Amino acid sequence: MTGTRDGALRRAAGHFDDGGFMADLARRVAIPTESQEPDRRAELHRYLADEIAPSLQPHGFTRRIFDNPDPAGGPFLIAERVEGPARPTLLTYGHGDVVRGIPEQWREGLEPWRIIRDGERHYGRGTADNKGQHSIVMAALAAVLAERGRLGFNARLLIEMSEEIGSPGLDAFCQTHGDALAADLLLACDGPRMKAARADVKLGNRGALAFDLRVDLREGSRHSGHWGGVLADPGIILAHALATITTAKGRILVPEWLPDGIPAPIREALKGFEIDPGGDFPAIDPDWGEPGLSRAEKMLAWTSFIVLAFVTGRPENPVNGVQPEAWARCQLRFSADVDPHGFLPALRRHLDRHGLAQVEVRDADQGYFPAWRTDPRDPWVEWAVGSIAATTGERPNLVPNSAGGLPSEIFGRTLGVPVLWVPHSYTGCCQHGPNEHVLAPIMRDGLRIMTGLFWDLGALDAPFGR
Repeated sequence: MTGTRDGALRRAAGHFDDGGFMADLARRVAIPTESQEPDRRAELHRYLADEIAPSLQPHGFTRRIFDNPDPAGGPFLIAERVEGPARPTLLTYGHGDVVRGIPEQWREGLEPWRIIRDGERHYGRGTADNKGQHSIVMAALAAVLAERGRLGFNARLLIEMSEEIGSPGLDAFCQTHGDALAADLLLACDGPRMKAARADVKLGNRGALAFDLRVDLREGSRHSGHWGGVLADPGIILAHALATITTAKGRILVPEWLPDGIPAPIREALKGFEIDPGGDFPAIDPDWGEPGLSRAEKMLAWTSFIVLAFVTGRPENPVNGVQPEAWARCQLRFSADVDPHGFLPALRRHLDRHGLAQVEVRDADQGYFPAWRTDPRDPWVEWAVGSIAATTGERPNLVPNSAGGLPSEIFGRTLGVPVLWVPHSYTGCCQHGPNEHVLAPIMRDGLRIMTGLFWDLGALDAPFGR
């Protein structure tokens, strides 16, 4: 049995059109895999043992479930189908855990653990992040098997159940099970497209670092009538500290935070790049951030700094007093072209130069993840771009790195494998909030795209780089 590429694409589209795909996804959404909730630990295991593993069995995959080496994390599943040592080996990844359902905040008539359709939108927790996306991968593999009678490559699937709490244990797990996860390519689906109507190929992700700025001057507040104007005000000191970090238009003034220019392959990839958040997103301020850069270069190839929170006194109940302290939680997002280990020492030196020794800099010890980017000149990149163009009739956006957090660096560093992400959601999907949903056209399109990629992978004479 050989079949055709077009035949596989028709099978994938038909699986969506006849309701089979959404029925599979509905079962998965119904399992409340909230990894942030300790009393949901049994649901994390049930998702793998009772839903994912049985769904893979008919397609010739061996399945193993592993405990997490970190007691804070949920289990892992590795599934494998081997067709021959000379064939390419694919590793794909997804996560079955979700953020809290917060059912009380959903729009009337919607709920997190049941898929409800409203026009092109299918609502439910995990539809976009990430149950819908790894369900696309599984369905596309099944479509190729049904049409060709084989994949034409070896496939390994890794599903984790702790991504939404920072993937505890993932790095150690990949190091311990490196042989079982070895591959020629990691190709997975997560995150939103930059433009809903056009496919993306993402080469990694920007990193993030959160830190605190704190000014502690004394115990307790002092009457503002008696002491205002003579006692140092921590809120003013901290405001001035923040004002030294960027201009009034957000241009970063700490040079060590910035890349030494944008590499030529990245700048080339971003030429003519389309960004269209859609929905009710606010207009993007054209004069915010680094002058001379395009919107895409600012978002995907430069460092950004924001203030997540800034507090002095009691905003909910102000008192007439000079306050004793002020605090701000800040965040940097950065590309793979800068070294994050120098960020906080550079900020300390910067504040000292401005006479702001009273401002303490503290690592927030949470929310950090490293940046990673597959070289856009890697042959797997052009192969993936060409495959998607053959399926959709349009060259996809080539995104140097996603803006959100992904474990790209763990796979790239620990497994030494090129990492590509092909997302099948959009920025208006409300992931992590109430009313999470997917768009039916993107789901159907995603099934065809992944089926085309897997068909073309099985048609390769040999993997690149071997």
